[in-house]
Amino acid sequence: MKPAPFAYVAPRSLDEALLLLAQHGDDGKLLAGGQSLIPVLNFRLAQPAVLIDLNEVAGLDRLDVEAGTLRTGALVRQRRLERDAGAAAAAPLLAEALPHVAHPQIRNRGTVGGSLAHADPAAELPALAVALGARMRLERQGGARTVEARDFYTGLFSTALAGDEMLTAIEWPSLPAGSGWAFEEVARRHGDYAQVGLATWLRLDAQGRCAEARLVFLAVGDGPTVAERAARALVGEVPDERAIAAAAAAAREEIEPLDDIHASAEFKRHLAGVVTTRALRRAVTRARAAGATS
Repeated sequence: MKPAPFAYVAPRSLDEALLLLAQHGDDGKLLAGGQSLIPVLNFRLAQPAVLIDLNEVAGLDRLDVEAGTLRTGALVRQRRLERDAGAAAAAPLLAEALPHVAHPQIRNRGTVGGSLAHADPAAELPALAVALGARMRLERQGGARTVEARDFYTGLFSTALAGDEMLTAIEWPSLPAGSGWAFEEVARRHGDYAQVGLATWLRLDAQGRCAEARLVFLAVGDGPTVAERAARALVGEVPDERAIAAAAAAAREEIEPLDDIHASAEFKRHLAGVVTTRALRRAVTRARAAGATS
C-alpha cells in the first residue's frame, strides 16, 4: 500500500518546527528516522495532513556526556549511540541493549527519540529509559517541561506528549556506584520483535546485600512493565541463586502478558523467569566486581 496524500515541510530550526506543530496539531506528524512511521503511513493507520520532517533541524542530534550523565538529542541515530565510547561508559546498560534493536540497517536510520515517542511495548528503548530513570524534555511553542520516563508512558502506544509537544532531548542518569546491570531478550531470530525482554540493574551494599534493584520488562504489557515484586524479593538479600530464583518466580507471577503473534501468554511467563535468572546472574557478577574495585 501507499500512504494517503499529505503536505510535506522541512523546518530548519526548532522554533520553526514547534510553530508548525502548534499550527497543525493532530493533523501534523513528525518524521525523524521514519522506521516506525513509514510503515504506519503505508498501511494508512495514520493519515496526517502534514508531514513535518525534523532531519534538518539543528541541534536535535547532539550527544554528549557531562559529569557521568549521558544526554542525547531526540534525533541521535541508534547506531551512533550504540558505537559511541563515551555513551557506553556513561550508560553501559544502553550499550549492551542497543545491538538487540532490530537490525543494523534499521539502527542506522532509526532515532532514539523516535523509538521512545512511538512507545511500542515490544521496543527496547522505552524499557531502558524506565529502567535507567531517564528524563524526557518535552517542548512546545513558548514552553518546555521535563517528564520522568516512568510517567512518560501512559498506555499502549501512548505517552504524556500533548498534540503540540515534541520530545527534543533525553537525559540518561548514570547508575549508582556499586551497581551491576544486564539486558536479556528472547526472540525467534536476532533482530525480530522480542517475545520477552528485560532491562535490570541492582546495587549491593558493603555487606554484599542488595540495597536496591530495578527490573523493567518489554513485550509483556501495554508498555514498559516495572516488576516491583521481583525487585522487593531481592532487596535486603544476598543475591545468591535462592534469591535470584525467588525474584524470577515473583516476576512470572506479577506480569500480565497477553497472547500475541510472537508467543502465548503462558510462554511469555516462562520466558520472564528465564530472562530474569540470566540477567540477574550477570548483574550480580558485575556489581560484585564493581564493589571489589571501588
